[in-house]
Order: sequence, then structure tokens, then C-alpha cells
Amino acid sequence: MAKRKDARGTVILECTGCIRKGVKKVSTGISRYITQKNRHNTPNRLELRKFCPYCFKHMIHGEIKK
Repeated sequence: MAKRKDARGTVILECTGCIRKGVKKVSTGISRYITQKNRHNTPNRLELRKFCPYCFKHMIHGEIKK
């Protein structure tokens, strides 16, 4: 059987607030979520507002490369 190309793909969302450049504060980690998106309906990078346990508030989580 031929393998069909699926429209839904798995993406990783990473917190944009946890990425601290040039700050001397030691981060305990980076919040990441795994979700799915429809590539036909959403060709651009996905951004969702999710809770970050390291920032202790809701932050923008953007799609990153695998």
C-alpha cells in the first residue's frame, strides 16, 4: 500500500518568555508543549497562549523546528 501524506503534523511549542538572553538569572528550564496542527489550514508558524510553569503565568508559546 502507498503511504499517503497526512495534513496533520506534530509540532512543538516553546515558551518565548523563558528564553532569556543576556540575563544573569539562572533559568530552571524551558516550557514546551506538543500538539498537532493542520498544515493546509495553518501554513505559518503556530503561536498559542499557554501556561508556563517556569514563568508562573500565561505566555506566548511559538512553534519551533524539530
